Amino acid sequence: MKIAQVAPLWERVPPPTYGGIELVVSHLTDELVRRGHEVTLFASGDSQTLANLEAVYPRALRLDPHVKEYAVYEMLELSQVYQRAKDFDIIHSHVGISALSLASLVPTPTVHTLHGSFTNDNRKVYSHHQKQPYISISNAQRQVDLNYFGTVYNGINPDDYPFKAQPQDPEYLAFLGRFSPEKGPHHAIAIAKQTGWRLKMAGKIDAVDSKFFEQEIAPHIDGQQIQYLGEVNHAEKAELLGNAAITLFPITWQEPFGLVMIESMATGTPVIAMNLGSVPEVIAHGETGFICQNYEQMAQMIPQALNLNRQTCRQYVENKFSVSQMVNGYEAVYEQIIKGRINSNGRIHAAKIQL
Repeated sequence: MKIAQVAPLWERVPPPTYGGIELVVSHLTDELVRRGHEVTLFASGDSQTLANLEAVYPRALRLDPHVKEYAVYEMLELSQVYQRAKDFDIIHSHVGISALSLASLVPTPTVHTLHGSFTNDNRKVYSHHQKQPYISISNAQRQVDLNYFGTVYNGINPDDYPFKAQPQDPEYLAFLGRFSPEKGPHHAIAIAKQTGWRLKMAGKIDAVDSKFFEQEIAPHIDGQQIQYLGEVNHAEKAELLGNAAITLFPITWQEPFGLVMIESMATGTPVIAMNLGSVPEVIAHGETGFICQNYEQMAQMIPQALNLNRQTCRQYVENKFSVSQMVNGYEAVYEQIIKGRINSNGRIHAAKIQL
């Protein structure tokens, strides 16, 4: 197949530090190339890929202070994609609502992976383009009635996450993610203080969340019990998660997937998380972590989580969330869409695919 992968320009592919979408796109793109497909990746010019790279800007936009209007470069990227639509059998968009209008104007089909959540505003756009093909990354994500072709869970390469049979001594809790209210870093701090555990935290601080960080996080960072490591690269991330006794996932929103959970379990570290969004689909309760109803319960489950088998956590990710399984799912969707099976309502028929 001739496949176009369309990535956000905010981060490079793969991301040097934080960037879940870009990591997934990188794994998907490179594995498709390994399987013999002709793949073109539309992404920032500093991206690293086995595919043919097309870029409208030389570097990730987040790293360039001269870029003031992100939407301009996204429009240039999408113009480039759809001007070349006839060169592809299928276009795979990872940029949310931005591609929807153009996708309906060309005969080459576009499939849209929903990496984010629905809002009161973007629901209107998705509903307007309801008949286009969509892929959810968890069943919990499906909050709007769309033409879903299946749920394909995000995948990682477990070999990129060294297994740790024993956590580091002295033991600590880990938090990894954006420092934003929906990711719950303030709740991770509260849990650590309530239980007396050390907490190591890492992740980026977006400009929109700077006030939240200054008011709710920074005053608690003492370099001893509460440590902030900044943004970490992949090796540092794997070390942070693998040497932890437990990873906390104290989200406050309907998380569409939560890549941190499978990254942690791949190193052998169990996860204690709030029962929101995709969490029940990602964690095997009582085997690879615990799914909790409130933050007090998260703190209470720490002793039990310490007794979970770390090898079980690793095998669970290998069996359910590998790159190979993810790409199998996407290949099946591509093939189904390209066949162009249309039902009586004019919609491309969506068979149930879940991987």
